[in-house]
Amino acid sequence: MDQVLELQYALDTFYFLVCGALVMWMAAGFSMLEAGLVRSKNTAEILTKNVALYAISCIMYMVCGYAIMYGGDIMLSGIAGGDTLVADALAAANAREDGFAGGAVYSSASDFFFQVVFVATAMSIVSGAVAERMKLWSFLVFAVVMTGVIYPMEGSWTWNGADVFGMYNLGDLGFSDFAGSGIVHMAGAAAALAGVLLLGARKGKYGADGSVHPIPGANLPMATLGTFILWMGWFGFNGGSVLKLGDIASANSVAMVFLNTNAAAAGGAIAALIAARLLFGKADLTMLLNGALAGLVAITAEPSTPTPLLATLFGAAGGVLVVFSIVFLDKLKIDDPVGAISVHGTCGLLGLMLVPLTNDGVSFSGQLIGAATIFGWVFVTSSIVWFLLKMTMGIRVSAEEEYEGVDIGECGLEAYPEFTSK
Repeated sequence: MDQVLELQYALDTFYFLVCGALVMWMAAGFSMLEAGLVRSKNTAEILTKNVALYAISCIMYMVCGYAIMYGGDIMLSGIAGGDTLVADALAAANAREDGFAGGAVYSSASDFFFQVVFVATAMSIVSGAVAERMKLWSFLVFAVVMTGVIYPMEGSWTWNGADVFGMYNLGDLGFSDFAGSGIVHMAGAAAALAGVLLLGARKGKYGADGSVHPIPGANLPMATLGTFILWMGWFGFNGGSVLKLGDIASANSVAMVFLNTNAAAAGGAIAALIAARLLFGKADLTMLLNGALAGLVAITAEPSTPTPLLATLFGAAGGVLVVFSIVFLDKLKIDDPVGAISVHGTCGLLGLMLVPLTNDGVSFSGQLIGAATIFGWVFVTSSIVWFLLKMTMGIRVSAEEEYEGVDIGECGLEAYPEFTSK
């Protein structure tokens, strides 16, 4: 039994670390996607934000975020070693008649690593929505609060099972979010929406008559590369959320999650492409890219129980929804340069509401209450933080800096200096 558990410990820990590395690679995907969808004069600044927010997320989640979400001081004494975990598993096995410990057995350090890259993903969603007109340092201060307090609090109510301010437990109400359609993606979108509403639209985006003026991105090949990186990273995002690999049932579940994740992305991409063709008369690449991401977000809430056909249809629903959501937000003059609020917010909610269709242990009312709790907490707290930053540091660059590009004003350099005429 000792050798079996040690092997399971090694497999589950290694699987966690590999999946965490895949999710970390999504930071590169967000960087490339956002850099491709902004104008060239804002490229260096968006890349700076993405690298800095990842580093901030890692530090803040270590300092206080993990303790708020799961308890324990991860910095000093919160990491249990392999001997301790295997001993605990052996004790559980000896207490059972069949001699099987059950559950996942892995290093607490690997669990922390897997969790911290999720925090960075939620924060990455914010950076694209506020691109091209937000002050860099105000954004980074917000990242400290978001990753250190706001996200860990709502995470504790969901994945750790804590009561919401001592009033109710989301799990008891029939709420489930397998890998984070709401907990990660909708939360990031809620924080982004709060910032965008206080920040305002980019200059020239909307006319006085209500017209919408498209502002094309500078590098669509880069945006496409970013989408494929995110697509690949999502296998770690969803697959790692199975939490273990060291037995037949878990291995089969992991394979099914990978299959459904890929199917949903494909369904979302094709559905968005068709919807864009019907609406605009053209095959819009940006809608195709966001459609693939929308399908991924939609399946994230429950990638283990649908059939591959249903997963494709769920992804397709996200692909269609994201096209109409982007158009609708533009009509409301909510300026989101990369479509992050629609991809991660609107489709995150869709993903939550699709779960009861294939998971009998989940209720629509529980999903609604859970979604409202997550969105309400993140939106209200983020609005307060953004407002305080606006009143103190300011959150928007000057009109001159916005015109010249935030690369020069915020970073003092250009991403493509050889193409600048002097």
